[in-house]
Amino acid sequence: MAPSQRSFALKNLMWLLQWVLKAAIFFTLFAFALNNQHDAVVHFFFGTTWQAPLVLVVLIAFVIGVAVGVVGMVPRWWKTRRLAQQAQAAQHMPETTATSQADPSHGI
Repeated sequence: MAPSQRSFALKNLMWLLQWVLKAAIFFTLFAFALNNQHDAVVHFFFGTTWQAPLVLVVLIAFVIGVAVGVVGMVPRWWKTRRLAQQAQAAQHMPETTATSQADPSHGI
């Protein structure tokens, strides 16, 4: 088997394994949702309650957790992006300032 054919076969195998894993995760979560259809009561402050299916409550808690995590990471992402842009700009700067400082104008 030629190296290019082997690489192609491995890529196809990895693609297939990824889809099998995704399908397994989907069906596991789907079975979880089917098994937890009973109502859950969420008690808020001041006697306020909310009654919804347990799966919906878990899904909303997950979404809120992801949103809080993303909002918490945004400043760090912006800082990293800014530093990367500054580093890239510094790489593309012409080196005339370094050569002018190394070249004394008095001739010695």
